Order: sequence, then C-alpha cells, then structure tokens
Amino acid sequence: MSDTRETWVALSALQHLLFCERQAALIHVEQLWREDVNTALGRLLHERVDLPGHDARPGRRVERAVRLGCSRLRLTGRADLVEYHPDPASPTGWRPYPVEVKRGRRKSHDADAVQLCAQALCLEEMHGVAVPEGALFYGAQHRRQAVSFDVRLRARTEEAIARMHELLERRDVPVVPKAPKCESCSLEPLCLPHVTAGQRRVAEHLRRMVESVDL
Repeated sequence: MSDTRETWVALSALQHLLFCERQAALIHVEQLWREDVNTALGRLLHERVDLPGHDARPGRRVERAVRLGCSRLRLTGRADLVEYHPDPASPTGWRPYPVEVKRGRRKSHDADAVQLCAQALCLEEMHGVAVPEGALFYGAQHRRQAVSFDVRLRARTEEAIARMHELLERRDVPVVPKAPKCESCSLEPLCLPHVTAGQRRVAEHLRRMVESVDL
C-alpha cells in the first residue's frame, strides 16, 4: 500500500493496541466506539487538559494540546502537555519534556509509557533534539511518574507502531480469547470475544479435519 495519510498511526492507537489488539482494530480499522462511565470520565478530563494554549512557569514554558507528527514512523496525534525546559546544549535553547495525563492509577503494563515515548519520538523529529525523559501524571494519585526513554522502551514503541501499521494496512481485526480484562473494556458488547474466539476454534477444527483426509 502506498504511503498515504490513511496509513498513519494515531498516538492513541498504541495504548489500545497494547491493551488488546482486537480493541485497537475495532476502533481504528472498523471505526467502532462505545462510551461507558470510565471512557466518559477520561474524555472529560482530557477536554479540560486539551485546551490549546501556553503559559510560562518558573524555569519552563508549557504548551497544551500540542499537535505532533513523525514522518519517519508515519505517526500523528496530540500531546496533553509539553514542557520546554531551558537547555544550553539544545540548538533552540529549550528541550521538550512531554507530559501525558491519565485519569486512573499507574498500570502494571507499559502501554502508557509506550504512548509517551511515541510522543518523544515525534518531538525529536520536530525539534531536531534528543528527548530523554517525560512524565505520566495519574489523576487518581495526583502525582507524576518520570519515564526514561531508554533503548528498550524505544524499541518496544517502534515495534508497537509497526504492528499497528500492519493491522491498518491489512485491515485485520484479530480474534482473541476472552480474558478478565474484557470486563473493563467499553467495546465488550461489540467485540463479543466469547463468540468470536469460539468461531475461530471451530474453524481451526474443521481445517484440521480437512487436512487429515487422505485424498
């Protein structure tokens, strides 16, 4: 497929992907969405944060709702906050520091860190300067968690971006088994994991039966 805007990956898709590939495909390939209490609260939080603008604070400049893009990775989206810290070593005199706002608490998986690292990759291309660190702010805990964009996290992030490109370009909606996390997914009534996973098992059984027939 040609390199078009339709094949660019949204920053938000990476968190969906790392939570569940089927969820990511339903949202970004099939364009399905269903809001519940948790997604509504998250949306309201970001509506308060994502008002474009800027302000100056002691020792830093803060930009809100910053549009981001990385042509190398075909990645696009928006950062909640980008702080610009003074840095004499930077060509511009400032070094970007992305801050992503989350409604809940710190998670056991790395989806939030990957999404934040993807923002850093965009900022590095946009400003031509290294972005070694950012932060996640969790509303339920009212504190920041610093995130270092090390080699492992950068590799993990680029792998997730490549996988999301694959789903978009193939228009693939993976079938996944039902799991405990399905109960917290707003798309569960549309996804029907208990049905689709069962259909896959039947299809695989029939395929094996056909392949075992001695013609």
